[in-house]
Amino acid sequence: MTARVGGAGQLLAISDLHIGYEENRALVEAMRPESDEDWLLVAGDVAETVADIRWALKTLAGRFRKVVWAPGNHELWTHPKDTVTLRGVERYHHLVEMCRELGVTTPEDPYPVWDGPGGPLAVAPLFLLYDYSFLPSGCVTKAQGLEYAHGTGIVCTDEVLLHPDPFETREDWCRARVAETARRLAELPEDLPTVLVNHYPLDRHPTDVLWHPEFAMWCGTELTADWHRRFRVETMVYGHLHIPRTTWHEGVRFEEVSVGYPREWRGRAGPPGRLRRIAPSGAETEAGAR
Repeated sequence: MTARVGGAGQLLAISDLHIGYEENRALVEAMRPESDEDWLLVAGDVAETVADIRWALKTLAGRFRKVVWAPGNHELWTHPKDTVTLRGVERYHHLVEMCRELGVTTPEDPYPVWDGPGGPLAVAPLFLLYDYSFLPSGCVTKAQGLEYAHGTGIVCTDEVLLHPDPFETREDWCRARVAETARRLAELPEDLPTVLVNHYPLDRHPTDVLWHPEFAMWCGTELTADWHRRFRVETMVYGHLHIPRTTWHEGVRFEEVSVGYPREWRGRAGPPGRLRRIAPSGAETEAGAR
């Protein structure tokens, strides 16, 4: 199912806001659309606590025509500093209901259609997780991959804070999400191109530049490796890697739109917190970085 919203403006994207850092919170406070018709896609890792997530999404929803959110792993953590102690699916559903109160589109809502410049495009926020299929070289099982990661000291905090309840494992939860999401995407009109928004890339190729390749285990699933072709993707928007860049894979544009941690963005050229323009296609905009 889709919901059409017409107008002009731009389709913009950002992820990994991590507003637990004061410097990053200030970036969100400064973010502004360039027109009243601009939409903003938020590809996860807004914050670790429900209160911080609410503040950021409420702030952005009050400025942009539409805000579309896909969860990252940090939103799903049951963090000891959060007063909301829900775990797994219950925590995710709690965040979905909060977003609906704020007027923010979630992966559980009808996919809106961008009818502005560069459209029409079905904008589909996804929640897929990962299943440890992006294994380190030489490893053939999850157990081998985790053993290798522990040996290097590069282990995702998800192993402690991201609970899959009531699923037995995170990969079980991932497979259920992939199956349900594929069903919904297949119901879209066959002549309607898509923008897929997920915290993790749909294909493994963006992880090839990781300084610590073993971290790829927590970065997606091989089950979505053909989705950019299967679901007529114009642009695949993702974050998580904290390596903002544009890549092209089999003719499809992949956009990593992370802000990242202050220690990371301080070393980059240009102002932090720039919003990436997804449609109309072209050079990125610096809306919100003024």
